Amino acid sequence: MRAGRSGFAAVVAGTLALGAFTAPPAQAADTGVKMSNVVLNKGKPIIVGTSAEVFPTLTYRLSWPSGLKQSDVSAFLYLYHGTTAAKAPERKRIRMVLAACEDGTVAADCRGELYVDPRYTLDSNNDATTWKSAVWIQIWNAKGGLKSEQYLPLTPTVRVKRAAKVTVDASPEPVVKGRKLAVTGKITRADWAKHKYTGFGGKAAKLQFRKAGTSTYKTVKIVKANSTGALKTTVTASVDGYWRWTFGETNTTGGATAAGDYVDVK
Repeated sequence: MRAGRSGFAAVVAGTLALGAFTAPPAQAADTGVKMSNVVLNKGKPIIVGTSAEVFPTLTYRLSWPSGLKQSDVSAFLYLYHGTTAAKAPERKRIRMVLAACEDGTVAADCRGELYVDPRYTLDSNNDATTWKSAVWIQIWNAKGGLKSEQYLPLTPTVRVKRAAKVTVDASPEPVVKGRKLAVTGKITRADWAKHKYTGFGGKAAKLQFRKAGTSTYKTVKIVKANSTGALKTTVTASVDGYWRWTFGETNTTGGATAAGDYVDVK
């Protein structure tokens, strides 16, 4: 792939992406092309909801033998899990859709984007796991025909996680100072099989409070959600301020923080 600083070397989206990944078979060989210094999504997990498309970033260095020109080489990075790089089903690959490489003689630094559509690629909650990376390398001849290709496993991995949400409601509003305030909420997370958000039962969340006129939230207590993801607790009202629920990431699910719910204390 080749391009100067001003342009993308490849735009692989929609039907073009499908066509690129289903090219006519060519001779499998050690092409000598290498991909190194791969950084996926800036080293962070890829968090995906139920409908919004996600475009994780990537950077890498591509090198090729001196007998090849940069224009002879195409390299498509993709993510997969549960199988080998060559056998990963087309539908179960998170693919590179944009790439831009500097001009080089035998190597080039590149940047690009991956593409995740939860309605297509992610159809099971078991997809919330560690995904491996690989590159599909193609070598083209002078007439534009596919000369050879190679599926090359790479070392970097990335966690793909289910997006989560949490709500909050503090009542009554307003409340008399010294009286009990009920704070409720619900934790949900993306269900990729049902394509909707469902309750995240048993997850612990922090109840936090920010006094009016200040900028910092402080944790008041930790509450465990019931089997449907519902949160409920009571506190004593003392001053005006904002209440919220928050929780961190797990191995399979992203974290979430509710917007603060303001309560006026009389």
